[in-house]
Amino acid sequence: MTNTLIEIRDLRVGFAGREVVHGVNLDIRRGECLALVGESGSGKSVTAHSILRLLPGKDVQTQGSIRYDGIDLVSASDAQLRGLRGNRIAMIFQEPMTSLNPLHTIEKQISEVLLTHKGLKNRAARARTLELLQLVGIRDPQTRLKAYPHQLSGGQRQRVMIAMALANEPELLIADEPTTALDVTVQQKILELLIDLQQRLGMSLLLISHDLNLVRKIAQRVCVMRGGQIVEQARCEDLFRAPQHPYSRMLIEAEPSGTPVPSDYRHNLLEVDNLRVWFALPTPLFSRERQYVKAVDGVSFELKKGRTLGIVGESGSGKSTLGQAILRLVDSEGDIRFGNKQLNLLNQNLLRPLRRQMQVVFQDPFGSLSPRMSVQQIIAEGLLAHGIGTPLEREEAVIRVLQEVGLDPQSRHRYPHEFSGGQRQRISIARALIMEPALILLDEPTSALDRTVQKQVVDLLRDLQLRHGLTYLFISHDLAVVHALAHDMIVIKDGKVVEQGDARTIFNHPQHPYTQALLEASSLKPMTLATGVSHTPQVLCN
Repeated sequence: MTNTLIEIRDLRVGFAGREVVHGVNLDIRRGECLALVGESGSGKSVTAHSILRLLPGKDVQTQGSIRYDGIDLVSASDAQLRGLRGNRIAMIFQEPMTSLNPLHTIEKQISEVLLTHKGLKNRAARARTLELLQLVGIRDPQTRLKAYPHQLSGGQRQRVMIAMALANEPELLIADEPTTALDVTVQQKILELLIDLQQRLGMSLLLISHDLNLVRKIAQRVCVMRGGQIVEQARCEDLFRAPQHPYSRMLIEAEPSGTPVPSDYRHNLLEVDNLRVWFALPTPLFSRERQYVKAVDGVSFELKKGRTLGIVGESGSGKSTLGQAILRLVDSEGDIRFGNKQLNLLNQNLLRPLRRQMQVVFQDPFGSLSPRMSVQQIIAEGLLAHGIGTPLEREEAVIRVLQEVGLDPQSRHRYPHEFSGGQRQRISIARALIMEPALILLDEPTSALDRTVQKQVVDLLRDLQLRHGLTYLFISHDLAVVHALAHDMIVIKDGKVVEQGDARTIFNHPQHPYTQALLEASSLKPMTLATGVSHTPQVLCN
């Protein structure tokens, strides 16, 4: 038996006559992990999706060959592909919410895979489904069987996708940014799971990622893509020790770094005391006791003007709910003082003028920008809602803020789909900045971005904070980004603060075991080249 599982030769892929992948040659060996890395638009996902002919649209032109077990997948019949998809070759997609059916329960969606390829039904399917959910770390899986995708956190949804992909123990698992939406401890568990499955099942893994820390921990070989071409192929250890191509070196060095901006403000902008957000559960029959999900449970902190508070914790810990409660976007109990205003005592009419001072930048810039509105309309929408300025003054403000976030003002008449992920996030920041706020809630603003773009956005946020004296609530599971931005930090687990204080002190001397576990699972030190001092532990780089 040959050692090569997948053989790709001279692969060329075009859309509507425009070629985006140019003559790719690579082999995926049996039982190995091959990583495909590069920035957004480099051709990584197009190359991987070509293996199972999952590219969208009717105008796709694919040339070359992709051979698996004697079959050329480029010219394979639909029946042959149906037998392979989800069975011998499975795939984990980047965005689980768009891959899971919102109308079907988790049990139904996993069972469908088992029925199609294994013929499992009823009790056998349920038993295997529970086994898979336990395997990928879903807590109390019995209670999750009847849950719908929107009832799970982002990390939980991604684990369900991984469970579906692993249901039939495939020979090749294609993982397209499988940990983008996951916090560091879950990333660590998923990595350990994939390594265990690869060794136990002899499974091959094609990992597509922009996170080189992840790649360094798991991959055995690495292909670096740029502009639809592979510019470097090497063993994992060799690539990180001595990259040959300038682009490879740039990717390795593109780690968010630096320190928070100096801040000498002395008065508090935000004070939160004993904040609680409890969601009532349906009362069981014949039970008088009301049960609650304690999403936020007694959180207190102070935040001075001009500083950044990093809020970290695992998926489902209550980070985002805390941020939404502070801005009065969800009902809560407890005191929230913003400047000289007691927010929890104000009704929506009295809150409305204060909304201008409190802005939000969300995790997914594409989902938070209306596809029907131009950039000009998106950024100026807040000004229009608050009745600020004439049309000409609003347009001039949009031009100024676009320049400030590093975008061409001439692009203001274009639409979100015409921009890259990093550019869309800059548009989101501009939309918040144009209101001249005192406080900006940044909810995972860099998690969906390439490392090189993350570095640019972190530098931009620091520059804007220094220039305008902005105060940030920065929610993230990426501790490297928090390390580069945050002055202060709170660590949340199951709705409670387990550690808080000066960010540098917590990073250097964590006291709580949970904080220690978060830091241990995160590669915080910048990766350096051959003679560098810092070094990230290597797993399976041999």
